Amino acid sequence: MARVLVTRPLPFPALDRLAAAGHDVHVRGGALPPSPAELRALAAGADGILSLLTDRVDRELLVAAPRLRVVANFAVGCDNIDLAACAERGVAVGVTPDVLTEATADLAFALLLAAARRLAEGERAVREGDWRTWEPAGWLGADVHGRTLVIAGAGRIGAAVARRAAGFDMRVITVGRTGDLHAALAEADFISLHTPLTPATRHLVDAAALAACRPGAILVNTARGGVVDQVALADALRSGHLAAAALDVTDPEPLPPDDPLLSAPNLLVVPHIGSATRGARERMATLAVGNLLAGLAGSPLPHPA
Repeated sequence: MARVLVTRPLPFPALDRLAAAGHDVHVRGGALPPSPAELRALAAGADGILSLLTDRVDRELLVAAPRLRVVANFAVGCDNIDLAACAERGVAVGVTPDVLTEATADLAFALLLAAARRLAEGERAVREGDWRTWEPAGWLGADVHGRTLVIAGAGRIGAAVARRAAGFDMRVITVGRTGDLHAALAEADFISLHTPLTPATRHLVDAAALAACRPGAILVNTARGGVVDQVALADALRSGHLAAAALDVTDPEPLPPDDPLLSAPNLLVVPHIGSATRGARERMATLAVGNLLAGLAGSPLPHPA
């Protein structure tokens, strides 16, 4: 019997498979992530961990958890896990690919439309009593149909966003790892980010990249907050060089209420809900548990990082 740590409650039936397989499952309670010290203490006797993207699995944790054999990350990415340290220790790492692709692409395009048509501003005006009458020049947004969309990241989610853009007759430019992002940004009416967070992509969208954007462009980020230099983003919004930005991810998460970015104009921020549909999250749980069971049995993980 192996001991499994689940770092936060997951209200999905997939977890029952762990207990049914005879493992000792400890689900940490609470709505907030454990601190690094608490996580190390909880992991001390664990053979497997089902981690969330808010849990840092680093060398210090691996030292504190000598029995650990497998980490199943409840996410498609794994920037919260030191993969090199896990490989050195022989700890298998699994992720949950594919099952959140469509949900995240839906949200990315929803954010694009919301930013283009100023939905957050309009809704706020209604609630605050600022909607006086229908105005010919009121709440003018950006056209989406037929415009140019630059997708940074040539993976599954980027491809799914491109399929949605086709329904709006958009011209799509996809920039992969070796593409010229700045040249593409000069043609973009909209930019949607779908790159993993790595040392090479941290602050990929920095002041220079934003300066390369066509004036009046709109930025959407559903990848990772660290892909964007948020100081430079706030400057670009305040100067009017960017017309708007819509973010599902930030750095840090959550943003403190007094973060300067939140005072920038024409900014929409939602709380990292790209995969937040019941179906997507249930499928993520199923894949994560499958990775755990395989790793505990000494078998190859079905979905390794």
